[in-house]
Amino acid sequence: MRWRKIAAIIFIFVIIGILFLMLVLSKKIHINTWFAKQYEVQGVDVSHYQGEIDWQKIKEQGISFAFIKATEGSSHVDEKFLDNWKQAEEAGMIKGAYHFFSFDSSGKTQAKLYRKTVGTLTGNLIPVIDVEYYGKKEKNPPSKEEVRSNLQTMLDLLEKEYQVKPMIYTTYKVYHKYIKDTFKEYPLWIRNVYYPPVDVIEGWDIWQYSDTGILDGYTGKEVYIDQNVFYGTKEQLKEYLVP
Repeated sequence: MRWRKIAAIIFIFVIIGILFLMLVLSKKIHINTWFAKQYEVQGVDVSHYQGEIDWQKIKEQGISFAFIKATEGSSHVDEKFLDNWKQAEEAGMIKGAYHFFSFDSSGKTQAKLYRKTVGTLTGNLIPVIDVEYYGKKEKNPPSKEEVRSNLQTMLDLLEKEYQVKPMIYTTYKVYHKYIKDTFKEYPLWIRNVYYPPVDVIEGWDIWQYSDTGILDGYTGKEVYIDQNVFYGTKEQLKEYLVP
């Protein structure tokens, strides 16, 4: 009889655990928001989807840094990049420019577009290459050799241009397939909007903890804004500025 009660209690806790996990994975419960509070340096990343942005208002909400989408592939420039770049500068925001990596373009032409669009980065955050699946790429992923070769080419060219190692932004699936163990010497910006990335053994520099953040100060059709934390202090964040 006693063992039946114990088994019943265990069963109840298992069911509760499964339900809790389902709520976390469906984003009904946002545990990341609680964990992210322990980090001093909060940031956002934006693109044209956020529309017009009042950067002073964003800054007043405790946001210390921002990464702004600049380019994608070998020919696309984000339509709001120049406005965001200028206005974030005027608001005194610590800012950086990121590139959305294309699996269908050479690393050389992608680096060329980034350099041409962004220009000098002196005093700003190091360049970021966003490597994630898009379209049907997750179902039909390109070869590791091809991706790693083009990514390495772009990383090398940007490092030569800016004299700093660029940062890699990536998702868990892409990280484990293409990035892990191959690009360990580069700063890592990892996305996990479900739970803290404690299982990224190599460590991370920036963690994108939410893609459903809501702040005051932007007017785009996209109601959400990506939220991030830096693994360090505001003083340590300065080490990621291009000299």
